[in-house]
Amino acid sequence: MSAPDISLPRPNDARPTGRLAIGIDVGGTKIACGVVTASGEIVRQLRIPTPPGADETTAALLDLVARLRDEYPGAEAVGVGAAGMVEWPRGLVRWAPNNAYQELPLQELLSERTGLAAVVENDANAAAWAEATVGRGAGHRDIIVLTLGTGIGGGLILDGSLYRGHTGIGAEVGHLIVSPEGGARCGCGATGCLEAQASGIALGRMAREAAAADPSGVIATLAGETGEPTGETVHAAALQGDAVARDLFDRLGFWLGAGIASLVNLFDPEIVVLGGSLGATGDLLFVPATASFERFVMGADRRTLPPIVPASLGNEAGLVGAALLALGTAPAGSDTRRAVEASH
Repeated sequence: MSAPDISLPRPNDARPTGRLAIGIDVGGTKIACGVVTASGEIVRQLRIPTPPGADETTAALLDLVARLRDEYPGAEAVGVGAAGMVEWPRGLVRWAPNNAYQELPLQELLSERTGLAAVVENDANAAAWAEATVGRGAGHRDIIVLTLGTGIGGGLILDGSLYRGHTGIGAEVGHLIVSPEGGARCGCGATGCLEAQASGIALGRMAREAAAADPSGVIATLAGETGEPTGETVHAAALQGDAVARDLFDRLGFWLGAGIASLVNLFDPEIVVLGGSLGATGDLLFVPATASFERFVMGADRRTLPPIVPASLGNEAGLVGAALLALGTAPAGSDTRRAVEASH
């Protein structure tokens, strides 16, 4: 199967040297696939829309791998960061709220069909590993990484290793309960999850409420030009200085900071890294989130608090992390392999 795609050129014309792996980031709406060096550089990238069915998604992944191997036959391994619940170490994708696959033995399938060493990991874990090894967390051993987008994903690096829990579905930080009474209903079915209070979904819900409350306000006016109010609408209004939109970011930051405080109380990291589309909104989110964090964290005035910093790898973190994890399964020895093996 060959799907229409966006083909992104290499950053330069020089052929890469050293070890290479193919990294894939499977999201609810798009699949990004690239060839990555051991230092985390993407030398080639393809993007396609996520197909509607499980079989079509699997076929698309195999097609992408084949196309990149034609160009880079030296690729040693393939890694996938897949949205949803991924059982470790089998690489079995059990379920995802925004994807068609269920009980999909993707790691086994990729290994058998490509002949490459394969790793399938949760997408947020893969992104966290990238930020920890070649991004903003490099040089630290205890790191919390949150990906703030439509939902909230996250990963924990504890004593230099990627924490997965007993079956691989640990570190579901988006489903930390921060407001069990009076909180919003989460897509997982619980009430008051961090994701339900501090994600793009939450900001969109607040945008609709604000537009309904003030049909002549900036949020409603901007939404009238583009359709239903969304988190992007609130961001645009806030950049124009709209007080209501800025207040919504303050509310979002309040809950995010409370969630970060709980995580810091549990794990005492050196640094907290925020990525994703909301993580890129800068001080609109970081200022209220930091204030809330400092308000709720235990012993704020008696300890060294970890800095809360923006991620550095952007939307490519997932595929980079998946590729680096995959290099750890390939037989050749390298510093990257030893670092990744420490997380297994």
